[in-house]
Amino acid sequence: MSIFLCTFAAAKVVDLSKVQILIDDDMSRCTAEEVARLLPLVSAQRREQALRYKHVFGQYCCLRSWEMLNELLNEGISELENEGVSELMNKWSYDEYGKPSLISSHSHSLTPYFSISHCKEGIAVVVADEPVGIDIEGIRHWEDDLIEQVMNEEERLAVSGLAVSGEKDRWFTRLWTQKEAVLKAQGTGIQSFEQLKNVLTKVESGKSKDKRQKWNVESFEQEKYIYSIAYGKLHCLGTEIPSTDI
Repeated sequence: MSIFLCTFAAAKVVDLSKVQILIDDDMSRCTAEEVARLLPLVSAQRREQALRYKHVFGQYCCLRSWEMLNELLNEGISELENEGVSELMNKWSYDEYGKPSLISSHSHSLTPYFSISHCKEGIAVVVADEPVGIDIEGIRHWEDDLIEQVMNEEERLAVSGLAVSGEKDRWFTRLWTQKEAVLKAQGTGIQSFEQLKNVLTKVESGKSKDKRQKWNVESFEQEKYIYSIAYGKLHCLGTEIPSTDI
């Protein structure tokens, strides 16, 4: 499996065959002026959602993530038949868990799947032609009681075996993003901390496999943040992408 990194503006694109990710970690643009610039560019629905946030950070992430999704769709990752990206972006639907999806006015059209996440260090958007989930988190100190609440015994032993605090924080952040990415791909999101304990059935540094749901999980580490994606069995040129099973 090939991973391609390229840059436009401050954003990074990672291409995993039919999964395409856009990361924007230039949060210096999170300003009231940028929010004002973005507001007239998004759909009325997204504008209303953004203005529900009381603070500039929430407004900016809501608007910028919409813009990033629009950029990915315009790259043509999926074959959007008989309709343009602007029509797909005009209105989203939400299921019982609050998971958004694009609405196609043509029942036979291929409507891409997507997932969005953000933290103080950046915004992450992924698009695919199968269900997919993404989560991004800043690397920070995690309290031991949270580790007890959301990690299973195997994961707790792995984390406790790390003597250096920084390594412990990176390991936990990686696991957290993997777990949340899987739950977002499933479409449920986090319903409880107890739910998080057994999301992953086999874990090793950077790679996991949820054998029950057959989600492949990949993590990417940067200096200040980690993001993970969960995606299903994808094919490229008729050949299945090698599994991350370990």
